[in-house]
Amino acid sequence: MRTLDDKIVYALNTSIPTESFHNKVNATAACQDLYSQIQKGHSEREKVIKNCILVTAESVKKLKTNKEEKPDDYEVIKNLKAEQRKLRLLQTELSVEEVIKEKTNKVFTESCRSYFKPDNL
Repeated sequence: MRTLDDKIVYALNTSIPTESFHNKVNATAACQDLYSQIQKGHSEREKVIKNCILVTAESVKKLKTNKEEKPDDYEVIKNLKAEQRKLRLLQTELSVEEVIKEKTNKVFTESCRSYFKPDNL
């Protein structure tokens, strides 16, 4: 899901023309297209991660209720700890996603600032 973020420098280098080719390629359109791809990827990943957080939080809530009903049930305790661990990982992933988003936007802005300036950057 992060392919474009992982290869942002390559994508920019292949999209934005050098001085000798700047008349043959529409750099503004290339930057706009790349920006829309980047934003789409970021919003899709954020949506998926947040949905996973909601589902996992609901699962943790149910398991906590089960633990209160059966405090000595080893299986419930084990599942609760596993779900809590998963929830923490997902929350961390959301933070990682923010860092990746910032870095990608910075690289994009540095390369495309002459051709395209998005409203929200």
